Amino acid sequence: MTPPRDADAVLDGLDPEQREVATALHGPVCVLAGAGTGKTRAITHRIAYGVRAGILQPASVLAVTFTNRAAGEMRGRLRQLGAGGVQARTFHSAALRQLQFFWPKAVGGELPRLLDRKVQLVAESAARCRIRLDRNELRDVTGEIEWAKVTQTVPADYPAAVAKSSREAPRDAAEIGQIYGMYEQLKRERSVIDFEDVLLLTVGILQDRHDIADQIRRQYQHFVVDEYQDVSPLQQRLLDLWLGDRESLCVVGDASQTIYSFTGATPDHLLNFRTRHPSATVVKLVRDYRSTPQVVHLANGLLNQARGRAAEHRLELISQREPGPEPVCAEYADEPAEAEGTARRIRDLIAAGVPAGEIAVLYRINAQSEVYEQALADAGVPYQLRGAERFFERQEVREAGAALRGAARFGGNDSLLDDVVELPSQVRAVLSTKGWTTEPPAGSGAVRDRWESLAALVRLAEDFVRAKPSATLADLVAELDERAAAQHAPTVQGVTLASLHAAKGLEWDAVFLVGLTEGMMPITYAKTDEQIEEERRLLYVGVTRARLHLSLSWALSRSPGGRASRRATRFLNGLRPGSVAPGARGAAPGAGG
Repeated sequence: MTPPRDADAVLDGLDPEQREVATALHGPVCVLAGAGTGKTRAITHRIAYGVRAGILQPASVLAVTFTNRAAGEMRGRLRQLGAGGVQARTFHSAALRQLQFFWPKAVGGELPRLLDRKVQLVAESAARCRIRLDRNELRDVTGEIEWAKVTQTVPADYPAAVAKSSREAPRDAAEIGQIYGMYEQLKRERSVIDFEDVLLLTVGILQDRHDIADQIRRQYQHFVVDEYQDVSPLQQRLLDLWLGDRESLCVVGDASQTIYSFTGATPDHLLNFRTRHPSATVVKLVRDYRSTPQVVHLANGLLNQARGRAAEHRLELISQREPGPEPVCAEYADEPAEAEGTARRIRDLIAAGVPAGEIAVLYRINAQSEVYEQALADAGVPYQLRGAERFFERQEVREAGAALRGAARFGGNDSLLDDVVELPSQVRAVLSTKGWTTEPPAGSGAVRDRWESLAALVRLAEDFVRAKPSATLADLVAELDERAAAQHAPTVQGVTLASLHAAKGLEWDAVFLVGLTEGMMPITYAKTDEQIEEERRLLYVGVTRARLHLSLSWALSRSPGGRASRRATRFLNGLRPGSVAPGARGAAPGAGG
């Protein structure tokens, strides 16, 4: 692809709003960009236009985003547009380069070694505090330490900060604060730093050393921040220091796609941008080039019911595509029926010419994947998992399988199973040694994920014995082995199975949003209004992944013959056939159910 002839040619093919973004090269600019509206296109063309017109020096521009993938994509596009010298990096890699360069001058000596994985050091810190953590608790406590650091919370303040943020800590907050304090102490003793320290230390040097801050500000005159709704307080602090008292900043984001607040991300910086920069140019990108009018109509309908600050700034998208099929709402009697129905419809789409790689099944939590892996394997449809291992390859599932196999072989001599006769109770007894409990654990981290996987095995046992009342533990183990074998087909270009969080930033021709029942969407542990609104935004992100075909489904009971006690998610009230919008009278017209 040859780069455009000149600056004006860079603007060819942009719509009026994208062109407004590309030509707004001075002062603060805030781009509110809805899903599928071409935001990356708008900001890369803006940088390229500025460079080609001689207004921006390539080396003086720093474009920051959140993932290496997004930064790489941006660099590739800028090269194609003839603006190859521009830096496009993540916050961390930009800060790390500055830290490596200025450390000898600011502090002296070598920059401390960067920890590859903090989990080992967190484990050691817990042991020093005489607190026992299993592998999953370790991951959760590590996540809490990361959250504390990006929200600039020191160990002593951690318990108060958790209480104030209505965050559900994975265990006693005072204990986590203690482990966090010990972790910081061990890092100092061994002169190592972690990922978050890269930002904290860069902030520290820029605050203390005006000469160094001036040097960086002389180099970078112009900043562009993508996915601005996901910045943490610490990243915002660094950005402020890079800018100094200048306002040559362009931010791009969509408050309706804030779904990572549990990591410390907050849309407040985006929502307060005009207050902080009263002279800002604000451009809204609402022409959606990704999805059909039918998909866009449903996405807009979802946000129309939203509440809270992010909702006040929602964008009403306008589809630029030809009309397509209506979204399908499908209600099933039970979860296996929902999975089989989904697999059947996927097979029909593939037969009609939709490539398997252009189809996705999206769910709220990873433990939901098993029944879809099974249904697709049974239907002979290839699939791949994104952001998680296949169900039977997960460590907790492998460990549980080994424990069940042992119990089936030596069950007669196992005191654990002495008084337990029926199969599901035997399975619960065995899995209780692996961390399964009747009540789910608090919070939403790795401990919860592990529990969900084990709970899925308990449910498999309950369903298996319902279908085959005389089944033994050995029969169940054989069934699990068979299922694992069916799901172990080599991964090829296939249907994507992913959680809603893992689907952000991606798109497909056909999207199946499954398991949309109360308790799963919104998830049980979303309690506050703010948490429930974040769940609504998660569903919105799911809907806006679809270009053409969209299906929303739910099951009234978990297993065949079970009580039909479940309800479809409240977020679809007024949007699915036969349902009533919140505060409305009468039922919604059919929506292709």
